[in-house]
Amino acid sequence: MSSQLHYKIQGHGKPILLIHGLFGSLDNLGLLARDLSQDHQVISVDLRNHGQSLHSDVHNYAAQAEDIRQLIDELALSELTVIGHSMGGKVAMKYASISQLNIKQLIVLDMAPVAYNVDRHSNVFLGIQEVANHKPKLRSEAMTLMAKHIEIEGVRQFLSKSLYKVGETLDWRFNHKALQLQYSEIMTWSALPANPLPTLFIKGADSDYIQGEHQPEIMAQFPNAKAHVIANTGHWLHAEKPDMVLRVIRKFIAQN
Repeated sequence: MSSQLHYKIQGHGKPILLIHGLFGSLDNLGLLARDLSQDHQVISVDLRNHGQSLHSDVHNYAAQAEDIRQLIDELALSELTVIGHSMGGKVAMKYASISQLNIKQLIVLDMAPVAYNVDRHSNVFLGIQEVANHKPKLRSEAMTLMAKHIEIEGVRQFLSKSLYKVGETLDWRFNHKALQLQYSEIMTWSALPANPLPTLFIKGADSDYIQGEHQPEIMAQFPNAKAHVIANTGHWLHAEKPDMVLRVIRKFIAQN
């Protein structure tokens, strides 16, 4: 069965797979891709229900990891370095559990292998729905509609990258209905068997996605894990401090 994921390949060398987070697309990790493709083959993917990949009513980590496995098998890649941000970090960890032989090392950007109980995105879904209901013609209109529910301009700017023209009006590339229906699947986590893969967790110092209390669960699932904290950054550490994140990524790759 061939992969149903949209992807982009840049550069030559040992392969690196980049996996974006919720409401994103392969362009989100573009700064990392451009730099790493100077001396690696970089494969950037759109996860299911995002970007130009398949839309599905199913959105859980088992299905997303299987999508990745099919793509990597199709491309006949091995000795992969896998880098995932946020939800994409969970997809990367799940993929590592089903395809250990293909992966050389794992890098997770600001995500822990734990369940998150808090509803972190209710205002985001409201803003997304506002745009879907009103079908604006201009990006500026969409930004105004989102602002009714989403206070942070950076979040509105990030979401707006997934708007595209359908005829005269703008619509979302991501499948927001499925993502909202499957939100509990996105926030949950089933602990993985211990994976000896060299793993690096990179945390944004100002983000609460990786906390001290998560350390036992991280080490139980990834006993060969290291952590690095990037100061003065939040959850979007790779966009806020790309040079610093790249330095840490390159050092870890070189060590392994």
